[in-house]
Amino acid sequence: MTFKEGQEFKIRLKPKDDCCNFSINIGHDSENIALHFNPRFEHGGDVNTIVCNSQSGGCWGDEQREGDFPFCRGEECKFHINFNMEQFYIKLPDGHMMHFPNRLGEVKYQHFEVCGDVKIIGIKIK
Repeated sequence: MTFKEGQEFKIRLKPKDDCCNFSINIGHDSENIALHFNPRFEHGGDVNTIVCNSQSGGCWGDEQREGDFPFCRGEECKFHINFNMEQFYIKLPDGHMMHFPNRLGEVKYQHFEVCGDVKIIGIKIK
């Protein structure tokens, strides 16, 4: 699966009733992640916080936290991700738009991973 600059990545998922957190990773492989999108219901000292980060050569960068948290345990949600060489644009389920720098600076990524206590309902790239 390839996700390119200018495309829109749509994902629908449902966190389980006891979900602590989940994450979506987009990048080249498991050690080179351009976007680590990690909504945390209650994990690592964070409560109802979205944590974003990147990883290059297996080394994590600086975390960025977002206070807007439109996710609910047990409820289906959908959000959209776009990007260019400079930024990722994430449209959250409540319509709020958040940004995260594209620290790897690429225009194409082939690695995609969903982790955590969440059920994937649908994924579409267009």
